[in-house]
Amino acid sequence: MNVHPQASTASPAESVLAGYFRAKDTNRPHLLDRVFSVDARLEVRNASPAIAFPAVTIGREQIGDILVRQFGRTCENVYSFYLSRPAGVVGQFICPWLVGMTDKESRTVRVGCGTYRWSLTYEPAPIATALVISIEVMQVLDPSSGPRVLAWLEALPYPWTGVDAVLHAAPALEELKPVLKVLRGNVADA
Repeated sequence: MNVHPQASTASPAESVLAGYFRAKDTNRPHLLDRVFSVDARLEVRNASPAIAFPAVTIGREQIGDILVRQFGRTCENVYSFYLSRPAGVVGQFICPWLVGMTDKESRTVRVGCGTYRWSLTYEPAPIATALVISIEVMQVLDPSSGPRVLAWLEALPYPWTGVDAVLHAAPALEELKPVLKVLRGNVADA
């Protein structure tokens, strides 16, 4: 994974968003203290039967239980990407995302995409007060596809990459076509 250290020029919004992926992808729930307010609200709009989350979760501790602790019990090799960046100080930030991971028990591979809608505040410090996660598609692939999918994800710049980079480097796997179709639609909508 092309991990780029947080530059000192990162916007406050970028720091919050990058902190979320670092907490979730590396199973470090304590890092959410710098991401979500104590009373933050998480809403998940899930269009996929391949993964499940509660529709609404209130509170940073409960969000950590859902998105980090429980998620980390079943998933590993998690790679998450924002497909656009916030510009400066923004109160709302909506962006497409991509995620890939493996199941700890079955070794199946999951690749999905959707959109995030972040609500941010900056006083007294940058923090998210709400996050809406829309899961548009989540594909389950055979464990044999793991090496190709993980090599693809690891080669992408983390956590910020572009749809074009994702599409250009994607392995030619039939099971990925629904994810790539949604991402192509995001490019057309931009």
